[in-house]
Amino acid sequence: MKWFCVVLRRTIQCHVWAYSTLALKKEKQIPYYCIHGYRQLSDHKPKNIKDFYMLLKLQEGCSLDDVRNSYRDLAKKYHPDSGSFTADSATFVQIDEAYRVVLKDVAEKMKSNEKEEEEEDKFKSVAPQHRQYLNFEGIGFGTPSQRERQYMQFRVDRASEQVMEYRKQKMESQSPMGSAMLAKDIRQSKKVKITQAIERLVEDLIQESMANGDFDNLSGRGKPLRKFSDCPHIDPMTHNLNRILIDNGYQPEWILMQKEIRETIEKLRKDLIASRNKLGDPVIPHNTKLWNEVCEQFTENISELNKRINDFNLIVPILNRQMVHFNANKETARAQELCGAQIEKTRAEENTKETEHERGREFNLKTRFFKWMNLILK
Repeated sequence: MKWFCVVLRRTIQCHVWAYSTLALKKEKQIPYYCIHGYRQLSDHKPKNIKDFYMLLKLQEGCSLDDVRNSYRDLAKKYHPDSGSFTADSATFVQIDEAYRVVLKDVAEKMKSNEKEEEEEDKFKSVAPQHRQYLNFEGIGFGTPSQRERQYMQFRVDRASEQVMEYRKQKMESQSPMGSAMLAKDIRQSKKVKITQAIERLVEDLIQESMANGDFDNLSGRGKPLRKFSDCPHIDPMTHNLNRILIDNGYQPEWILMQKEIRETIEKLRKDLIASRNKLGDPVIPHNTKLWNEVCEQFTENISELNKRINDFNLIVPILNRQMVHFNANKETARAQELCGAQIEKTRAEENTKETEHERGREFNLKTRFFKWMNLILK
């Protein structure tokens, strides 16, 4: 039994579909399951590279990114699976072939340009020997011989600096402890420089204020300073400066803000309790509407106060001095409880007064009765 290969060819537009299969010589018909494979060929061949550029809507000398972007845009239009009304498989095959050819051409041109630049650099480096030293890297002035001597000295200095830097890096790499000490010294020097800069700035500000007469109205001007506390844990200079500021009415911003927040919340609480007491108990429907309006205004005031607390927490220097937000609902419930307690206390006082009044009245009646009985008996 012998086999032979059969190739079937079908042309659709500009494409060639080729099928290959194996079949017996005696078989007159080739069964479908014997088909070995097929591939798609294209017989469309543009004449030159310019046709490919025109097909991609590009010009010669474009970059790789331009080629890729153009191919991507055309593929969106003509790809069979794009779903576009301009989709065409034949056109897309031509575009794909043009993309590959143009991409290869652009890459070859870029490589040739790089080779030309390398050749130019080689020719530039092979220059007359005496012309290499005419510029002296812009170092020096005067005649060429003077500039040459100055440039030689500059090269010696630069070489010595490079040698010292190399030795320094080598020593640091060999001794980790030495590098750590060096880094510590650098940080310490930076800290000292910053401290000195701050001290100079403060001193300049003090001198400027003295020249403007800002210290003339201080109490105790021209008098000796009072002695400090004998406590060894207090810095005398810091203690004295703080005392001078306090004596002249200065307070830090966070202290003033804390005082303002406390005064504001106390005032809001008192106003809320007073408004609740005015409505009486029990609250009628009309007064309920007024109470809701008072609660809404109180909630808005608490929101503004909480924003103020956020600002305070950002500037307070001590963590345990920070404040928490106030809850409007809890404050309202607290006010109602206080009002209820006050009302009950008032009622209890009134009941006590009435009881005492009745007891006094009964006592008076008994006293009068006994007096009348004494008069009768006499």
